[in-house]
Amino acid sequence: MEQRPDSSAVSLNAAKGPKLRELLREAIRTRNYSRRTEKSYWFWIRYFIFFHGRRHPREMGGPEVQAFLSWLATDRNVAAATQNQALAALLFLYQKMLGMSLPWLEGMTRAKRPVRMPTVLTEAEVGRLLAQLQGVKWLMASLMYGAGLRQIECLSLRVRDVDFAYRQILVRDGKGGKDRVTMLPESVVQPLQAHLGRVRALHQRDLGEGYGDVSLPFALARKYPRAGREWGWQFVFPSGSRSTDPDSGAIRRHHIYPDTIHRAIKEAVRAAGIIKPVSCHTLRHSFATHLLLSGQDIRTVQELLGHADVSTTMIYTHVLNRGARGVRSPMDRLEQPRAGYALMSADSSATLPGRAAVAAVFAVVVRLAERGAAQREAVKRLLADPVPGELLRHAEDLGRAPGVAEAGDAVLQREFDHGALGFLDHVHRARVHAARRGDATEC
Repeated sequence: MEQRPDSSAVSLNAAKGPKLRELLREAIRTRNYSRRTEKSYWFWIRYFIFFHGRRHPREMGGPEVQAFLSWLATDRNVAAATQNQALAALLFLYQKMLGMSLPWLEGMTRAKRPVRMPTVLTEAEVGRLLAQLQGVKWLMASLMYGAGLRQIECLSLRVRDVDFAYRQILVRDGKGGKDRVTMLPESVVQPLQAHLGRVRALHQRDLGEGYGDVSLPFALARKYPRAGREWGWQFVFPSGSRSTDPDSGAIRRHHIYPDTIHRAIKEAVRAAGIIKPVSCHTLRHSFATHLLLSGQDIRTVQELLGHADVSTTMIYTHVLNRGARGVRSPMDRLEQPRAGYALMSADSSATLPGRAAVAAVFAVVVRLAERGAAQREAVKRLLADPVPGELLRHAEDLGRAPGVAEAGDAVLQREFDHGALGFLDHVHRARVHAARRGDATEC
């Protein structure tokens, strides 16, 4: 009996529906749960009711809950986290709202929660992603990566929470209702100050038009009636238009809608040619991983992320060079002939093996190094190193051979343009590895 809740049907009927909704709101607000928790719980309660033919929860019990949750896992094939969220909502319904106890759910089919590794971008990929963003969207993405903010934490930032003097951000009412302090990246200070100047001008215009009030947490609006109009309480990233507050009915300027930055990140990922599954939270994962890679203490990273337990932060050590990539493969200890590397020409099936491939790489590197200071400095670092420097200088002569540079351009130009520094680092590591094996000039 599969019946999805109709979005237009907000309640069971005129008598029972609103009362149940009010019970949920009262129970949620009494415990200081977030509005997003209230929204999620109400969705699953309605889903449960419609699944059982719009019967009232008081008329049902443990068997109906087991049937619904087992159906989610077996027929709907939902993720384990989704099933656990539905279970939490129904337990809250019966135990906290209706005061009814459910028997132990032993007969329920539980969805197994797999262990997932976080997606982490390299520094070069983060640079490519940010290069595709501009203005406010670039600023928000830079704060999520540079300060380790969650998406909702970035959206909810108030002006008073940004401390330019100490170069820090105070994250209020984060996950679990906890406050924490994190860093304010130096490279974001000047753009953020310029942005706040524009936001202040917008706030002054709203005040002149009789608006300018912003929502305040908890009961601060009653305690300080005029605080909502103060500059310090305004959102760092306000919406472009005013809207009606669903609770009070007042016309206010809320923060930017979450889907705005979410869509911007997705478009930037596609434009940057990144094939990894990337979301706003991926920038937070990358923040933590890159800090650990740079040698920061894991306890420091734990505090910056706001994790209650260091075991949560430990997951980022699995993507460092301390797990599978930190162990030398037995394949690398075998003595065997090196396979020849080849580059395919864009216009034909001809190949450029061995030294010609290195020559093509060198031709692209030198030519593209003339385009900007960052690439030029990276090439200088490569040439200053004895091992890759000698090899690349040797390849310079080969790079003058007819057709080699053109073939290298055809194959490598697009990849290098997308991530010049990351590509140079890859060339550098390959040269060093070849030198350690004693065959650097045979690449």
